Amino acid sequence: MQTWAISGNSGQSTMTIRVLFVCHGNICRSTMAQFVFQHLVNQIGADDDFVIDSRATSTEETGNAPHRGTVRKMKEQGIPVLPHTASQITMTDYKNSDMIIAMDDANVRSLNRMLCGDPEEKIVKLLSFCSLDRDIADPWYTGDFDATYNDILMGCRGLISHLKAHGLFRSSLISD
Repeated sequence: MQTWAISGNSGQSTMTIRVLFVCHGNICRSTMAQFVFQHLVNQIGADDDFVIDSRATSTEETGNAPHRGTVRKMKEQGIPVLPHTASQITMTDYKNSDMIIAMDDANVRSLNRMLCGDPEEKIVKLLSFCSLDRDIADPWYTGDFDATYNDILMGCRGLISHLKAHGLFRSSLISD
């Protein structure tokens, strides 16, 4: 698994990990991942260590709020729904992110096409943090927000474990 060059050195107070979750429309999976990951890092007291956001590979949903299925699932799980409107990833987003986390292979292909490749090796699929080589199904098509949530939660927990294992948290509250 890739270890990213994060903006700062482990242990320095200026270190911030900039995570960008990406899916096709930025109303279902990537926003759910953004909300879940933000909730998890808040729970462990590491919210100052991160800037977390999400984007789309398409413009189809630009300006729209998170999908009602995502909102319902977040409320059901007690996870705050943050202010968000869908927007497409830009080259500036690429440059300003440490990690770009895609939900499926189609997202990875689109990102590589849109961004003229991935020279800094920032793009990875979320479930790779669980050693799984599969996609997170799009609930826009499946209607199954429960399965999507379970995969995203597993992936976000795996991401936190990965970052902990590589000493990329500065928060003194983080422990194993």
